[in-house]
Amino acid sequence: MEECCCKHKDTPRSQELQDNVQRRLNRAIGQLNGVKTMIDENRYCGDILVQLAAAESAIHRVSEILLQEHLETCVVEQIQQGNTEIIDEAMCLIKKFGGR
Repeated sequence: MEECCCKHKDTPRSQELQDNVQRRLNRAIGQLNGVKTMIDENRYCGDILVQLAAAESAIHRVSEILLQEHLETCVVEQIQQGNTEIIDEAMCLIKKFGGR
């Protein structure tokens, strides 16, 4: 199976999807920056863990959104072009991101 990095999508993502993902990533980044501040301020461990859980949830949701986009566009297009090896990559990604 070919490595999964440094490729470009054939079908561009919609602006709505781009905006949604960027908004969610910015929220997660903000939460992580808040965690760093909480650590610096020696805040209560439980409060920090709650913020980490929120950031993790936000990142997981971005993964779900992008996995669905990948299946609906990249994988479908590759199968239509006769490349069934893409199924192996898709299964690898589903196991990595979908099984959480």
